Amino acid sequence: MLISIVVPALNEGSQIGTTLDALARLAGEKEIIVVDGGSEDRTIEIASRPGIRTLCCERGRGHQMHAAALTATGDVLWFVHADTIPPVNALERIENALRNPGISAGNFGLTFEGASRAARLLTTVYPLLRFLGLCYGDSGIFVRRSVYQRVGGFRRLALFEDLDLLRRLRRQGRFARLECRIITSSRRFENRNFAAMWLHWTTLQILYWLGCPPNWLARWYGHTRRAD
Repeated sequence: MLISIVVPALNEGSQIGTTLDALARLAGEKEIIVVDGGSEDRTIEIASRPGIRTLCCERGRGHQMHAAALTATGDVLWFVHADTIPPVNALERIENALRNPGISAGNFGLTFEGASRAARLLTTVYPLLRFLGLCYGDSGIFVRRSVYQRVGGFRRLALFEDLDLLRRLRRQGRFARLECRIITSSRRFENRNFAAMWLHWTTLQILYWLGCPPNWLARWYGHTRRAD
């Protein structure tokens, strides 16, 4: 089972090298594709190494990941953020999950790196979100390529491209929630009022599930990923 690992990046020069080192060490059949959205730092330079394919396209995480997915050759697509470290047996765990033909996609548990209050709270809250059926891109979503193509893949959205894909994937089969965890950075939550941040994020999600367009909601996100 060949697994195509898609890493979207934008000005990730300080993080992506560590992530790519960890991905390269994973045992199993894999291809690694870094798709850059117009970085102005050393991201592309750092990613341009043997065994890694680099692509460039317009900025927008969903758009970037879809562009890379269209060029992937693997049986499985695994979307890994540029500030994420997977467990050493990640590919094995994905393969084991997908041996069940009823499973179409899945994700990992999540630990936010660091000893800060934000990291501890986010790590505590995330299992509850998974229990409620929510998952986000930083949890390492994987999907059979045939299923990804069937549902149309990531859409060109500035926000919630992960939840949008998840809704369509769940109609195609079971979604596996792996117990092993990947580690992701909590940098974007540091030095912020956690209560205010959580209220803001929860409000955006409620509006999304009520039908508000993600590109409209992105105006109030504060960390917009341009969709066009």
